[in-house]
Amino acid sequence: MTIDEDVTRFSEGPSGMTTYVLIPGAAADPWYWHLTAAELRARGHDVVTPDLPCDDDSAGFSEYADAVVDAVGDRTDLVVVAHSFGGFTAPLVCERIPVELLVLVSAMIPVPGEPPGDWWGSTGWEQARREQDEQDGRAPDDEIALFLHDVPPDLAAEALRRRRDQSATPFDAPWPLAAWPAVRTVFLLCRDDRYLPADFMRRVVKERLGLVPDEIDGGHNVALSRPAELADRLADYRRT
Repeated sequence: MTIDEDVTRFSEGPSGMTTYVLIPGAAADPWYWHLTAAELRARGHDVVTPDLPCDDDSAGFSEYADAVVDAVGDRTDLVVVAHSFGGFTAPLVCERIPVELLVLVSAMIPVPGEPPGDWWGSTGWEQARREQDEQDGRAPDDEIALFLHDVPPDLAAEALRRRRDQSATPFDAPWPLAAWPAVRTVFLLCRDDRYLPADFMRRVVKERLGLVPDEIDGGHNVALSRPAELADRLADYRRT
């Protein structure tokens, strides 16, 4: 067997199929990933889109991770992909089940012991957002301009219609892990993100993960605006 053949066999697993576990952000359901999931399936992969109990006030991150693990079942060769607020749940999943790769897509990055509700203040997000809003000339109540400015209008309207209530419960307790899980981690930064501005996130990724992020064009909801390009990136990461 050649080196190239061995790398391909290892990266794709014995069945030749990777399972992508797609974790949504706050107040979102599995629909957020539906276009990217279809692209990954068209490339021959399995996809799991867990439904998190985001509107359940009795549920914290432990229950969020339970929902992901239950959805995965006995699948193997896992790539966990987390968007936005899903960045708090994904590392917990990586501590519970064997994961080959963790990909954070425009995601919030926790540190041990930090309550998620403190994340915005401790990272300097408020100042970064004010500067971004001034640059964009965005009205404070224009959520499409903030989150969905590059998403086709019909999809943007559907995304707003599908938005769920987000319980405050997960924001209060300290993030429970003592350290980042021992899993290969990639951060994919969205260059046109107005909610988590690119310059701000380049700094946060460096400070919290010690990584230089990979980058893609697109706003915060890149799974809706550029699903094929995102699927290509996710498949490439697994083959690397």
